[in-house]
Amino acid sequence: MVALQRRRHYSVLVLLFMLLGTLWEPGAGQIHYSIPEELDKVSFVGNIAKDLGLEPRELADRGVRIVPRGRTQLFSLNPRSGSLVTAGRIDREELCAQSEPCLVSFNILVEDKLNLYPVEVEIVDINDNAPRFLREELEVKIIENAALSSRFPLMEVYDPDVGVNSLQGFKLSGNSHFSVEVPSEADGPKYPELVLERALDREREAIHRLVLTAMDGGDPVLSGVARILVTVLDANDNAPVFTQSVYRVSVPENLPVGTPVLSVNARDQDEGAHAEVTYSFVRITEKISKTFCLNVLTGEISTSANLDYEDSSFYELDVEARDRPGLQDRAKVLISILDVNDNVPEVVVTSGSRSVAESTLPGTVIVLFQVYDRDSGLNGLVTCSISRSLPFELEKSVDNYYRLVTNTVLDREQVSLYNITVTATDKGMPSLSTEMLISLNVADVNDNPPAFPHTSYSVYIPENNPRGASIFSVTAHDPDSHENAQVTYSLAEDTIQGVPLSSYISLNSDTGVLYALHSFDCEQFRDLQLRVIASDSGDPPLSSNVSLSIFVLDQNDNTPEILYPAFPTDGSTGVELAPRSAEPGYLVTKVVAVDRDSGQNAWLSYRLLKASEPGLFAVGLHTGEVRTARALLDRDAPKQSLVVAVQDHGQPPLSATVTLTVAVADSLPDVLADLGSLEVPHDSDASGLTLYLVVAVAAVSCVFLAFVIVLLALRLRRWHRSHVLQASGGVPAGLPASHFVGMDGVRAFLKTYSHEVSLTADSRGSHVIFPQPNYADTLISQESCEKSEPLLIQEYFCKEQDSLVQVRLLLLLFLFEQEKLKFSLISA
Repeated sequence: MVALQRRRHYSVLVLLFMLLGTLWEPGAGQIHYSIPEELDKVSFVGNIAKDLGLEPRELADRGVRIVPRGRTQLFSLNPRSGSLVTAGRIDREELCAQSEPCLVSFNILVEDKLNLYPVEVEIVDINDNAPRFLREELEVKIIENAALSSRFPLMEVYDPDVGVNSLQGFKLSGNSHFSVEVPSEADGPKYPELVLERALDREREAIHRLVLTAMDGGDPVLSGVARILVTVLDANDNAPVFTQSVYRVSVPENLPVGTPVLSVNARDQDEGAHAEVTYSFVRITEKISKTFCLNVLTGEISTSANLDYEDSSFYELDVEARDRPGLQDRAKVLISILDVNDNVPEVVVTSGSRSVAESTLPGTVIVLFQVYDRDSGLNGLVTCSISRSLPFELEKSVDNYYRLVTNTVLDREQVSLYNITVTATDKGMPSLSTEMLISLNVADVNDNPPAFPHTSYSVYIPENNPRGASIFSVTAHDPDSHENAQVTYSLAEDTIQGVPLSSYISLNSDTGVLYALHSFDCEQFRDLQLRVIASDSGDPPLSSNVSLSIFVLDQNDNTPEILYPAFPTDGSTGVELAPRSAEPGYLVTKVVAVDRDSGQNAWLSYRLLKASEPGLFAVGLHTGEVRTARALLDRDAPKQSLVVAVQDHGQPPLSATVTLTVAVADSLPDVLADLGSLEVPHDSDASGLTLYLVVAVAAVSCVFLAFVIVLLALRLRRWHRSHVLQASGGVPAGLPASHFVGMDGVRAFLKTYSHEVSLTADSRGSHVIFPQPNYADTLISQESCEKSEPLLIQEYFCKEQDSLVQVRLLLLLFLFEQEKLKFSLISA
């Protein structure tokens, strides 16, 4: 029912405004129409043909059209009926906000005579918006000892309509404690306030739930509802109080972002936590919240975005001071934005020609243009001028329109091109100006260099590519015309590893196609950096360049290279040692290999290709470690031959093999005997190795012989002293018989540790024999000290038996180290 009444009311308004909108007489100056908002598209506004004194068919013939004033086109002309109609639905609130009246101004241009007629259309408000609360729910905290008639500001109510259709009153749901009133303020909007009518008692009722209804004065009446939750607080004697109820400040629009505008201050007479005051914005729009920021602790208001006088010249902010228990006070902050001459005048060409014949008569209109400045006052007053040396002059038209007309006869043979600079200057301090160049009969100028669609390119090609193959193509576009748009391509001079770049890459100067002159090798270089230059054929030519990176992708063209075991230079086979007592998993050796390729092509795997004793050894798939797979048996041959294959993961995969010889033995003599059975090819280097071996063995033997001679000398000296004592009868009584060794014992000792070295002329039959030492022949037993022998030394020498045993053990250790040295030399 309400919707039907609104529709009937709306139809009556439309008929009324259609009648009023035609009340205009020709020659009355400005044409004025009035229409309600929210009309459908192509709704009638006024008979423009009649008001201009024209027939409807003359509108198209005489080039009648609408010239807007820097605003979106809201109206259009109906050439059949000669009427001015709406170009779409018009929302007065979106167009003019709260301003009254809402006027849309534009000009009607008669093209054939270049005459302008100002038109003004008033958009009248209808009740199409209901009051709306910015928040549907609000919590208000009131101290229980609040005085009667205390006022508490509520949330803002917004109704974009104006006049009687705007917000008119409020109604509060029935209760015995509160009422709602609207304070009257001449210079601002009206905000509802909650008035305390009856004393509160938190112990009886701590929460009050109210419903506030806002109503406008339209027909029918529209309303909005908000819920208010009143929380009663325990007594906090003093609420924060602002030092001023209204703060006013004026700031220029060019204030830097982050600059403090002003500081509000509220004082609370309480102490402790009740005196801690925080500040916040209330009842502000989203635009204000993005423009200003408030320090919650200090109350300082500063800019958070650039100010623009042309966008908004005045801001009204509500600031709330609240202590910790919840008591509050509010103050208004009125910020006026001062205009600064920060907008240069703008020149917009409305109509005209870009060429003119030399037979054109003086006084001919060539161009019609408009100038305007977004600033206000003197900052928005604009004057135009051109050079007096030109055969043209400016004539002022209606509003801010100017006409450029000729003032003399033109001669093309003298001047074929005129560049007319129109200077528009405002009257601000300092003044700002802008220039517009009007060119008559302008020929093409090569002012655009060729442009590549990308700032850089990356090309990926596989190595081993065929020579002469096309690898990439670049294209540059030049927006000029004729010869100024003809593009040629070239390569910037550069070198790669000392070789000119042109030796590797060729570029077709017409098509921009690049060709490879060489087959690239990824192992030689992985990328090429070059720069392509595009030049046009203008005068002078313009050019631009782009960087091109060519990346060479690896192919599997390198077989694995085995680093260890390395093949001896004499062509012999490497030998690895393994004791017969080795447990399963014993590390015998490790095969080390590398691949010059990269990525997956360089991933290597190892496998045992062939073995003289299958199942005895195993090779790590990824490590190349050769280990025993089981325990060595007596039946296993002392010489084992293994063939290990190393393979990469390329497509197709490449591989390499290496042959290992493993000697199995329990002791050093066995190892040497097994090594002696290995066939080593004769080579001149082997003779040199044999020479080093002979010298080393001879040196060790000489050291040992010297040690034996010194030992014999000491024994002879002691034997001589014993004979002297025996001849003088100085043998002590009770001295046991011989506990020591005579000369026969020394000979036995030497015989036991004798060794044999046999070297052939070419050293291929070289061998060393290590006899097992017989400790029973060299060590003196405890019983031998109790027996008498032919040759005796003094009895006290028997007491040094332990020291002699230690000496002989040292001799054994010396001999063992000597044989180890010989073995190492032979193995080398």
